[in-house]
Amino acid sequence: MELSSAINKNASDNQPKWLVIFRIILGLILFWKGISFIHDSSELEAMVQKTGIQMFGNNSQVITFIITYINLLGGLFILCGLFTRWSALVQIPILIGAIVFVNVKAGMRADNYELILSIIVLILLVIFVIKGSGVISADEYFRNYYKAGYESGHTKKFLD
Repeated sequence: MELSSAINKNASDNQPKWLVIFRIILGLILFWKGISFIHDSSELEAMVQKTGIQMFGNNSQVITFIITYINLLGGLFILCGLFTRWSALVQIPILIGAIVFVNVKAGMRADNYELILSIIVLILLVIFVIKGSGVISADEYFRNYYKAGYESGHTKKFLD
């Protein structure tokens, strides 16, 4: 058994099924943020320009495009449980940038819900980088589907 498959199997066996709910919510939040960035890309572009980093300010349209579509695709993948670790890992620098450059500049007030949401999303991303997608996911389905033809005992159902 390969090391990566052993790690994935151990992580999915030890992960509680209720954590799937948080993975789905995280995917929905990221996907919704991507859609909101598409609807108002000028606001995201202004936020990128306000970071104070000249490299970001000069390339704000490209960075806005990248952030928008990484949020869309990453949110969709996390929602389905497909490439969850990689999708969450790619999202972490975006969230750190959002917390440091955008939300902290807005202030540490009690009514700054964007900062609170960004911190919660960052914590969930770190959890899913460590834990993986879980038992009820596309990753687990494809892992069992692939092994079903070669090894016995890999035809278990999702909701055992």
